[in-house]
Amino acid sequence: MAQKRTKFEFSPSLCHRHIMDNTPQQLSYTGGDVKTWQRKLRRKLKQLLGDTPSEKTPLNVQSIWTKQHPLGSIEKIVFTAQPHADVPAYLCLPKNATPPYNFIICVQGHSTGMHNSIAVDFKTESKKITVEGDRDFGLIAMAQGCAALCIEQRSFGLRQENHQKSSSPEYCHDAAMQALFLGQTLIGQRIYDVDRAIDYLTQRGDANLKRLAIMGNSGGGTISTFAAAVLPRIQIAMPSCYFCSFKDSIMAMFHCSCNYVPALYKYAEMSDILGLFAPKPVIIVAGKNDPIFPIKATQQQFQKLKTIYRAANAENNCQLVVGPGEHRFYANLAWPKFNQALQKL
Repeated sequence: MAQKRTKFEFSPSLCHRHIMDNTPQQLSYTGGDVKTWQRKLRRKLKQLLGDTPSEKTPLNVQSIWTKQHPLGSIEKIVFTAQPHADVPAYLCLPKNATPPYNFIICVQGHSTGMHNSIAVDFKTESKKITVEGDRDFGLIAMAQGCAALCIEQRSFGLRQENHQKSSSPEYCHDAAMQALFLGQTLIGQRIYDVDRAIDYLTQRGDANLKRLAIMGNSGGGTISTFAAAVLPRIQIAMPSCYFCSFKDSIMAMFHCSCNYVPALYKYAEMSDILGLFAPKPVIIVAGKNDPIFPIKATQQQFQKLKTIYRAANAENNCQLVVGPGEHRFYANLAWPKFNQALQKL
């Protein structure tokens, strides 16, 4: 007879933690030729991110309005990513630059949406607002002489669910769960929107595609990371307040359901995912006191990422910027590093 127990483990996370502790990640980088390893992991990652449309639909770009700004011009457009999935975006062109522009695709995280990128209110898009945490990405990009395409992510801002009823307090829950039911993931769908945004920039003809960048904070950092890993046309990435370990962030506390990719932990950690971007330049931004992406785990994963970049003979193209606060972007620290990296391309 088994010894009588006095303590029982009922919480599901205890079992999950045990599984993680005993799961060898099958495609984690352990040395050897980086390109060979990248091909294997990228193939598996694309599979895990789910199905994508077999054919690309016409973009059907429409201009909604154009406004002049002290930093340049801002145009609101809408393009079609796939049938029944239209993407609003702000096209920001700096007045102190000429084509071909250095474009950066900007993606907001869990917030009221892309309007924060140009610091205007959600309803009228004309009243100026103060955006906390340096999240007015479009305006800052213009001030740096870069053009920006600030797209609205699925389930955020203008793209929040308004067609069917939902009782979930999370912006993304219904979309994330329905995507899984269809053999897709919300991360994969959001990456697809970025890919179509690149199609739009390519179609315009005024973008320097050799310097095409992506950036975002929190949920925008998520997509900046994964898009960089699987979209070869991206040349520089600046993910903020996401890069950490899955074990100590996504799997250690509550996170929105849009963060999860089925079975991913069996194959790779976060350093492996971003390692797929090597040898291209990446500037990782983190907060020293970020409560949901702990800095200690971020630093540990960064060292593993440096190992991958070192093996790719590009160690200097991998940088970590740590701000003194919590979960936010740090423009004054990050943009100088970004500009230095950009000039090398």
